[in-house]
Amino acid sequence: MSTTKRLWIGLAAVIFAGFAVMLWLGSDLMRTAPPIPERVVTASGRTVFTRDDIETGQQVWQSMGGQQLGSVWGHGALIAPDWSADWLHREALAQLDAVARTKGAASFDMLSLADKAALQAELRPGFRANTYDAATGTLTISDARAAAIAGVARHYDSLFSADPATRDLRVAYAMKENTLPDPARRRELAAFFFWTAWATVTDRPGDMVSFTNNWPSEPLVGNVPTSGTFMWLLFSILFMLAGIGLLAWHYAVWHGKEPPLTPPAADPLKGIVLTPSMRASAKYFWIVIALLLAQIGLGAATAHYQVEGQHFYGINLADWLPYSLTRSWHTQLAVLWIATAWLGTGLYIAPAISGHEPPWQRAGVNFLFVSLIVIVVGAFAGQWLAVMQKMGLTENFWFGHQGWEYVDLGRFWQIYLFIGLLLWLFLVGRALWPAIRRRDEMSSIVGLLFLSTVAIGLFYGAGLMYGARSHLSEVEYWRWWVVHLWVEGFFEIFAVAVISFLFVKLGLVRGRTATVNVLFATIVFLSGGVLGMFHHLYFVGTSMAGVALGASFSALEVVPLALIGLEAMDTWSHSRATPWMARYKWPIMFFLAVSFWNLVGAGLFGFLINTPIALYYVQGLNLTPLHGHTALFGVYGMLGIGLMLFCLRGLRDHIHWNEGWLRASFWCFNIGLALMALLTLLPMGVLQLQAALDHGYAYARSAAFMDRPLIHFLVWMRTPGDVVFAAGALLLTAFVALQWLRPIPEVPASTAKANEQSV
Repeated sequence: MSTTKRLWIGLAAVIFAGFAVMLWLGSDLMRTAPPIPERVVTASGRTVFTRDDIETGQQVWQSMGGQQLGSVWGHGALIAPDWSADWLHREALAQLDAVARTKGAASFDMLSLADKAALQAELRPGFRANTYDAATGTLTISDARAAAIAGVARHYDSLFSADPATRDLRVAYAMKENTLPDPARRRELAAFFFWTAWATVTDRPGDMVSFTNNWPSEPLVGNVPTSGTFMWLLFSILFMLAGIGLLAWHYAVWHGKEPPLTPPAADPLKGIVLTPSMRASAKYFWIVIALLLAQIGLGAATAHYQVEGQHFYGINLADWLPYSLTRSWHTQLAVLWIATAWLGTGLYIAPAISGHEPPWQRAGVNFLFVSLIVIVVGAFAGQWLAVMQKMGLTENFWFGHQGWEYVDLGRFWQIYLFIGLLLWLFLVGRALWPAIRRRDEMSSIVGLLFLSTVAIGLFYGAGLMYGARSHLSEVEYWRWWVVHLWVEGFFEIFAVAVISFLFVKLGLVRGRTATVNVLFATIVFLSGGVLGMFHHLYFVGTSMAGVALGASFSALEVVPLALIGLEAMDTWSHSRATPWMARYKWPIMFFLAVSFWNLVGAGLFGFLINTPIALYYVQGLNLTPLHGHTALFGVYGMLGIGLMLFCLRGLRDHIHWNEGWLRASFWCFNIGLALMALLTLLPMGVLQLQAALDHGYAYARSAAFMDRPLIHFLVWMRTPGDVVFAAGALLLTAFVALQWLRPIPEVPASTAKANEQSV
């Protein structure tokens, strides 16, 4: 049996086993998720909330931006509180204050340390006891707890209205005035927040661990990390070291054993014949630039909200573009422009690989382009109407804002985008088909490229697996199928296959060598990447089995990054293999940047937060976007730009490239991203981590902590990095625009040499 065939069998086994376990863990999550009671009643028989209140409250929360305004169970935006942790802290403090007043003190904080400890010890059993009756669907609470709940609900009623008493908090949380004008909606929102907080502290039946594995850290009620959280930290490190050792052994045995390949005397892709559909793909890259610029502008507004709260340099921006909206568009545009770069690459490269232009291919490329424009404009308009509370809850689900980070599109726009991805799959697949049918040394790479295209088209459909009133745990499970497996998974396999194919076509790598390397890399990546998804789900109702597998396999995601230097050296050697490779210098430089940020952003900063004990304290703090920014742009963004430049090199084959624009853009992107990470996100995240360890998670996200002068100073320290980064985008825009607006014909090397000799 050939090496290639064995690798294909291994890949099939990894995919089958990984997704079988994924589905099993998903079913286990649905079984162990916190129940939604039919009614919440007091010991005296008064109904406090109903199931309809809680489920409608979730829809209300989604309609105002959901995870784009604060977070729930740690998932979402960073400026406003985590509402689950905030409710839990306020409810516990309200009960303690009430008891303290019966002892003659003005508040709990006025008691002695001994009295405080005694009151907390009395309080904890009432919070942790599971009084939910599964037979009747009734959750019974004490009258004292009901009084505390009523007090916290009044606070939220004031906060989400235009009450002057809580205006300073709204400014600190970057909330617009009168976020929810309807008092009934504010009451339902309170019911949802109560339920999410109840799940974080109430023990599972027959256990001494809450439904969220004791997240968040809350000293008042004794929420502390579980023993499994510590234990699986150790095992995750063990798995990572073992994986790195095995990968190092593989490289020692296989890497560099073949004799070097003599590159062609001339660029094999020079003068490639462009088909009509390949020419039509150029407009996708124009849209990439437009979306990137829009994303950066919205990112600046979103970051500035952390300083002024409701204003942008004195302009009351929150009345027209609230924080939850600018952040929604900022995060979605990041995914959209990167995905568009890869979609355009697929449409350009497929006919180039096969040499086949199917009938009506150009019309399909143009129709898909128009559809993408309609989706972006329609979805963003719907989200504005939703956040401004101009839609009903049913209309919001279909056309407005679903409230789930990275998959915020209304269901209609989700379905439309899914159909568009299936059309992209059809267009790329039928153009690739002749190459797939050929049996040569490239067939495996082409086959893997096609399979990644299939996965990209189909896996976005996971976002359609939940409904308007689905359980929060169920939504989180399927949402991460999209965010982790679609964005972080199959797009990367697609990119690796494309890059390997390009190097083979350029005559720099043997087809068999590339095939083996791509298949092996895919196996290694998916071995950790599929089940590693569960590190996002430690605290959403997952049992300890989910924590164990998530911790173990997410550690394996770091393994292929450990030897990233070898990959970078290979890429660099390819760029210097022959003089004509200078034509591809800057696409390759962006690929080198991918290797660097893979190691730093995805590897170091990813492992910093991905173990169970780390994520217990830092989920939703600024160490999370430290990983998110450096991995999303540093890896996937740089990769998208590199692929775009490779395609532009073919689309503008005879046009001179002013490399000064690209050189400056490249370094501005990398320096700006590094400054953003090191001057703001890392120090702010470390300070928040210290606050969470000392005082609990709610304090680390509170206005009292985030409104300190030091935090404001660190936010302002984003300005240098943001300005440099934005300059990189403008320089890239200028370069791409000049390729069409003021093209300069490329001077052939022979002519240039003759001119030099004549001079």
